[in-house]
This record gives sequence, structure tokens and C-alpha cells, in this order.
Amino acid sequence: MGDKKPADTVDVRDVGTMEKKTEKMSSMILDIIDLKKAKVTEPGPGALPCSKYPDDAGVQRMHHPWSVYDVPFDDLSRSFERLRTELPQHDWKIVKDGPDGSPAKTPQIVANSTRDHFSADIRLLDQRRHPDKTSLIAVTVVSDCFRDKSHEPRESN
Repeated sequence: MGDKKPADTVDVRDVGTMEKKTEKMSSMILDIIDLKKAKVTEPGPGALPCSKYPDDAGVQRMHHPWSVYDVPFDDLSRSFERLRTELPQHDWKIVKDGPDGSPAKTPQIVANSTRDHFSADIRLLDQRRHPDKTSLIAVTVVSDCFRDKSHEPRESN
């Protein structure tokens, strides 16, 4: 079974509460980025099934991808540096800081919240060589897997 818990032992949480917590974690990162003139993508967090579990187990995680864009690349770069310094001051442990696995070797920070059950994957996309594309900081905040309080487990016969 590896490191996967049986579905019936996964923490039970309320989806609405987890959605609010995910928004709060994203807002904390946005505050550290601190680019008042930047645009931020709109969609909020949503629940996705945890891939390690069968769909009918009701095990899911919150997933909130968003980006900051429409400011000069130098401002984005300074904000990315600020994340390196300030995430640990806000109870995030940086577990990866370096290029991602893409051919572009995009700078990537992966951090885990030391107080809550969240991780963040943050990347600085430099598109200055591509006039038809926009440079940005891409952030994805995810929670650990949980079962929604409203999920009714299937009866076993």
C-alpha cells in the first residue's frame, strides 16, 4: 500500500472550510509577492479527486492555480526573490529551490506549510524572448488529501 492511508482513515474535513483555508494560503503568498499593479488571474480554489484513491472513496484535495502578470519582468523577479526570503518567515518550509525539469529550466520554489496541510509550487516564467507571451509568476496551492464531511462511505457486503 506504500505511504497511502486507507480511504476510511483519511482526515475528514468540510469542503467549504478547506476552500476558505486554501484562499487564505494563496492570499498570504500574494501578499508576499506584493505587486500592487500586477493583474492576478481570477478562478478560485476547487476540489479535485486524489489520484491515489478510487473515485467513489470521496478522497479529494483543494487545488488553487493562479498567476500574477502584466508587470515588468524585473518586478516579477524581485518578487520571486522576496518569496525565497519571506516564505520561511510565514511558516513555509522551502523543500525545493532551483530549476524545474522543463527545457527552459524555469526557476521553481516548492514549499510546504509547517502549520497547515498545504504545499505551494511557484514558478517564474520568463517570456521576454517571446513577444506573444506574458512573463508571470505561476502559483499552485494544494492541500493534502481529505474526505469531505458530506461523503457517505459505501456499505460493504
